[in-house]
Amino acid sequence: MNTLTMENLMVYVPWLGILAMVFAVVNFIIVKKYPVGSEKMNTVAEKIHSGAMVFLRKEYSIIAIFMAIVFVTLGLVIKSPTGEAVGWWTGLAYVCGGLCSMGAGLFGMEAATRSSVRSCNAAKESGTPQALMVAFLGGSVMGISVAALGVIGLGVAYLLNKDNPTVAPIIINGFAMGASSIALFARVGGGIYTKSADVGSDLVGKIEAGIPEDDPRNPGVIADNVGDCVGDTAGMGADLFESYVGSVVAAIAIGATMSTVAVEQLKLMSYPIFLIAIGLVASLIGIYSIHILKKIDPQSALRYCTFISGGFFLIGAAFLTQNMMGKLDFFWATLAGMVCGILIGVESEYFTSGPPVKEVARASQSGAATTMISGLAVGFKSTILPVVTLCIAIFLSFKFGHLYGIALAGIGMLATVGVVMATDSYGPIADNAGGIAEMSGLGPEIRKITDKLDALGNTTAAIGKGFAIGSAALTALALFSAFQQTIKALAPELGFSGIDITKPEVTIGLFLGGVMPFAIAALTMEAVGRAANVLVMEIRRQFKEIVGIMEGKAEPEVEKCIAIVTEGSLKEMIIPGSLAVICPIAMGLLFGPEALGGFLAGATTTGLLLGVFMANSGATWDNAKKWIEEGNLGGKGTETHKAAIVGDTVGDPFKDTSGPSMNILIKLMSIVSLVFAPVLAKFTPLLLRFFGK
Repeated sequence: MNTLTMENLMVYVPWLGILAMVFAVVNFIIVKKYPVGSEKMNTVAEKIHSGAMVFLRKEYSIIAIFMAIVFVTLGLVIKSPTGEAVGWWTGLAYVCGGLCSMGAGLFGMEAATRSSVRSCNAAKESGTPQALMVAFLGGSVMGISVAALGVIGLGVAYLLNKDNPTVAPIIINGFAMGASSIALFARVGGGIYTKSADVGSDLVGKIEAGIPEDDPRNPGVIADNVGDCVGDTAGMGADLFESYVGSVVAAIAIGATMSTVAVEQLKLMSYPIFLIAIGLVASLIGIYSIHILKKIDPQSALRYCTFISGGFFLIGAAFLTQNMMGKLDFFWATLAGMVCGILIGVESEYFTSGPPVKEVARASQSGAATTMISGLAVGFKSTILPVVTLCIAIFLSFKFGHLYGIALAGIGMLATVGVVMATDSYGPIADNAGGIAEMSGLGPEIRKITDKLDALGNTTAAIGKGFAIGSAALTALALFSAFQQTIKALAPELGFSGIDITKPEVTIGLFLGGVMPFAIAALTMEAVGRAANVLVMEIRRQFKEIVGIMEGKAEPEVEKCIAIVTEGSLKEMIIPGSLAVICPIAMGLLFGPEALGGFLAGATTTGLLLGVFMANSGATWDNAKKWIEEGNLGGKGTETHKAAIVGDTVGDPFKDTSGPSMNILIKLMSIVSLVFAPVLAKFTPLLLRFFGK
């Protein structure tokens, strides 16, 4: 298949994304046709939906201000290697990337909040298979939207800029930066919201008042259920969207530097976009296979639909590679990434739903201290296998495709993001279905079904986070390599050949970069603590002052709780999100490109380890608590259960706020460095000016 034919086919790639969005809308319509159940169930669901949408609108209005500032900055400072003022086009691409991310979050949130009550009713009327089906279809709206908008955005950006291969990567980099910056705000803001609501509700309701989780007497439970959506649906969707886009942009940026022949450049730049187009089709096949798989064990059903997508993607990728490149080397690099993603998912599943969960649960018999020690140890151990797996994938992908191959491995890991995100988004829908069942008084048999689906949701979330952090490492490495290649091309007079850690400025950058993930983790953990503390005071006040609330004769003031966590999370997300953009630019301006390279290397290393550790330890504590609540080790209400709740409470911001923000952080800083490389390459570092060198 010659290059001309492939270029002709590229015109149809955005239309494929548009067709996939039609499928997402169809799935949403199908979900909405399922009955919502009783009036009480619908009332609770409407409160959750309303709270989620209020948060999202306020969050997006703040993000819009940040986007406007960045748009103007890019427009004024970014130029091409030949001096062309391409900043406004880069800024426009940045805005489009951000809008695509926000659009996926908005549509996915709408679907998730409408699906949970219908999944709950399906559990009541038809049992586990139908409840699984409704929850998964609801999650698929987010999954398909993420993949489809990525294909549309990248496809259009390529088609508009392909006639100038020198300028095209600079503009397309802006699209990735838009996706990444919005993802960090969405992940951090949503994570602070969901965990401050969760921690505050649990501390007062379950531990102090001794009432069940999601008890309607607790004023914080609606905010808690809203948080499941804004953190694990909109936040995770933005997370995987930027991982998906970032991996493709890294491959495009590297591909553009691999040849000086325009035809070859176009081939290397278009190949990753064709790969994700094939992945989109494979994701749709996997998602619709749930109609056949829904009657088997839920965990097996979700796993098999992922495997089906992977199989179809590999067949299509092999055909594409052989016909477009003439040999399969790039396919093997892509395969290495996909296998790496699956293995990291399996490794995450082992630590978050395997024997370590029961070890942590048994440790709770000795009290909260041993719960914490055991869970931390599991988290530390859980970093080893994913890192070894990533190292093998990096070695193999580099062998088959050098730096371009590493970028392709990142694409292989997330090519079927549609089905990965569908299984991940299913989790908060199942969780909310359980909350609605509890608040509507449907009885323990229905709650047993939803709890089973919710426990599986914790595992799918951990697997999704494993994919996200794994792809983050590969994508950040590829973006880092693209940054080096860009600096070399733009400023050969610098003699920039790599990162030499014996140079003091590079060592300084390495250490300062290594500190960044810890700083962001501290800021986000403290943010959860502050917001949760205010919520605790409010819930205690309502329990004390509202007469009849504990007897179920008075309605709690849930709107006040929602307002508290909304205001707190939106205020707290600004500093972490801004630092991730400002710090790499400041490092480059102060110390120069080499120091910035060290900064990115340090942040990538510590961010990867910290992200895996926090995500897995938090999920392990959560599932240990759930295993006890199933009746093991004495069940609910025991001292063992109370100790496990403490572990789960600490683990909540680990797994849903600070941990997941790490993978976005390392990629955002890399893509910001890449976007501003044309500026940094021509700018004399301020410290060198100061010392007169």
